[in-house]
Amino acid sequence: MSWLKDWTWPGRLQDKGIIGMNRRNIRYIGRYNSRRLYPLVDDKLKTKLLAQQYGITTPELIGTVATQFGVKHIGDMLTGHNGFVIKPAKGSGGKGILVIEKVVDNQFVKPSGAQQTLEDVERHVSNILSGLYSLGGSPDVAIIETLINFEESLMAYTYEGVPDIRVIVFKGYPVMAMMRLSTAASDGKANLHQGAVGVGLNIATGEALRGVQFDRPCFSHPDTGHDLASLVVPQWDTLLNLAAGCYEMTGLGYLGTDMVLDRQHGPMLLELNARPGLAIQMTNGEGLRRRLDLIERQPEGVAVEERVAFAQHHFARKSELVETSDTTLSSA
Repeated sequence: MSWLKDWTWPGRLQDKGIIGMNRRNIRYIGRYNSRRLYPLVDDKLKTKLLAQQYGITTPELIGTVATQFGVKHIGDMLTGHNGFVIKPAKGSGGKGILVIEKVVDNQFVKPSGAQQTLEDVERHVSNILSGLYSLGGSPDVAIIETLINFEESLMAYTYEGVPDIRVIVFKGYPVMAMMRLSTAASDGKANLHQGAVGVGLNIATGEALRGVQFDRPCFSHPDTGHDLASLVVPQWDTLLNLAAGCYEMTGLGYLGTDMVLDRQHGPMLLELNARPGLAIQMTNGEGLRRRLDLIERQPEGVAVEERVAFAQHHFARKSELVETSDTTLSSA
């Protein structure tokens, strides 16, 4: 019966305020997200253009490719850009994203060191247009953006990829956050299902609360060996205010915002999600339900800064990583 140790009872999950897919879909997404607004976030190009209107910083757009005829002009479009990212406008789960870190002797070098020719890049864009990576396999558009020069203080916490921060925003309040750290197992992508490390973040401070990889506790990065307890997200208040402002920008009441930290431009919006996953509860070691219940009792029309301050006051947490480190030291 040793397999039972990896399971828990539904009652215990409920006691911790864990919400499941059905409650998320019916109680929150179904009630607070109008389907007519989904295209604003399901299409990354529309999200980017909308963010520009609202003064929310995003990675600079190099260009787009919408037709197979345009594929042959990619070389001209990329001239002068030593690093860039190509992604499908309607992709999901990180599929179809090609990151080129530098260009050396007409070879496009990925973060792993693998090299691509111009023909390889053209083939990738052609696959995007055909709908290979899009939701439902529908024809798509390729977006080409400048490479994010991510915050130097975070480099020790990631492997061959840019760490991003997911913030769940409910009725304009940031209710829960996590950072996703790419690993060798995740092939340099910040995807928890592929083996990235998820780190729950204290809404009050941006400090790490606990770490998880493959659904199990994690206390240091598996590739760099860096201690997760020391992780703190810089410019945290600015990041939360940007995330919270996405409520007014989209009109969506239950929203996942994916942010990155650029060395020069600070917090930037990568993309939005009208159906954010629930793994953020595992990385935080806490369910969303109590926080969502509290926000539902708050009045409408509260300013962004006040909503962020409310969340930071009510959802502050003590780090489990620090507690673990202290316990280890005292018993040594």
